[in-house]
Amino acid sequence: MLFWILVAVLTAAVAVILLYPLLRGAKAAEDSRAGEAAVYRDQLRELDRDLAGALITPEEADYARAEIGRRLIAVSAGEPETTPKAARHHRVTEAFVLLILPVLGLCLYLTMGRPDLPSQPLEARLENPGNDVAVLIAKAERHLAANPDDGKGWDVLAPIYFRTMRVNDAQVAYRNAIRLLGPSPIRLDGLAETLMAVSDGVVTEEARQALEQSLTLEPDNPRARFYVALSMEQAGRAEEARRAFEALAQQSPADAPWLPLVNEHIAKNGGAAAQPTAPGGPTSEDVAAAEDMSSGDRQQMIRGMVESLDAKLSAEPNNFEGWMRLVRSYAVLNDKDRAASALKRGLAAFPPTGEQGRQLLALARELGISTEGLTQ
Repeated sequence: MLFWILVAVLTAAVAVILLYPLLRGAKAAEDSRAGEAAVYRDQLRELDRDLAGALITPEEADYARAEIGRRLIAVSAGEPETTPKAARHHRVTEAFVLLILPVLGLCLYLTMGRPDLPSQPLEARLENPGNDVAVLIAKAERHLAANPDDGKGWDVLAPIYFRTMRVNDAQVAYRNAIRLLGPSPIRLDGLAETLMAVSDGVVTEEARQALEQSLTLEPDNPRARFYVALSMEQAGRAEEARRAFEALAQQSPADAPWLPLVNEHIAKNGGAAAQPTAPGGPTSEDVAAAEDMSSGDRQQMIRGMVESLDAKLSAEPNNFEGWMRLVRSYAVLNDKDRAASALKRGLAAFPPTGEQGRQLLALARELGISTEGLTQ
């Protein structure tokens, strides 16, 4: 109801703004004609005074009176014709403004708008945010303002902040989540990445400490190992960095999407691209060829490896580490639909009620993959 009241008020305001110049113009024209007739009448009275004072002859007075009278008659005779015509013109314009424009706008709204939708104020949007990320963030922020010790809330909000490039807010959220829930590889890696984003990609000392703490909890964490090796490279310790990257490459699955990047850093630090030990991986010739590929070709090769892993898991689904790699790989390739599909299939093999299922869900949340309807 309030919406329609506002529409009526706005329509009336627009009509007044549009009609004002028309009404003002009609009145000005009428005043102009009345003023012109008054001037001619004054001239006739002045002519009579000049004749009475013998300032002009009767012949001159008759001639002047005839000319003034002709002009006065023309003005007076023109009013009945032009005034109704102008009035009719203004009435048509006023009718268009007052009736046709609002009706036309209403028809467009009924055709292209959604008048059937109920009004949804901010409170209602916060309760049912759907896929609106901004509303989800606002809802979480409002909740955490009232419940600042809700560690799970900070844990959910931190990666969302990071994905929306609110890195300073992400840093605070990760610190709160670690303080309230304790350190975990996902939280520590997230904090380290946030600190690196703030420092333009430099692995700072604080970020390195967080990564090393992550590795004490999960020694085979490839993300933390990569960034630790990167910190060695940035510090100028090329030999140590090369060995760290080679160790990561040797222990990575053959279809790990990060392998081409790791091999680039191995070559950058004076080494030769390593061949993964996992069976079915690319040969040393394949890896060497990948180094000469364009970024598009390399991306296509990585996608082919990921799809190969997907096919293997479809045939042999009881491979928990495989599902973890597949979900992360699709997320790295920015293919959220396939990542969500892989998550759903992984949870079919490892239900969310179990520890491995919970790890899959935690990974999905970290990567920004929707888990709605999959937690039961």
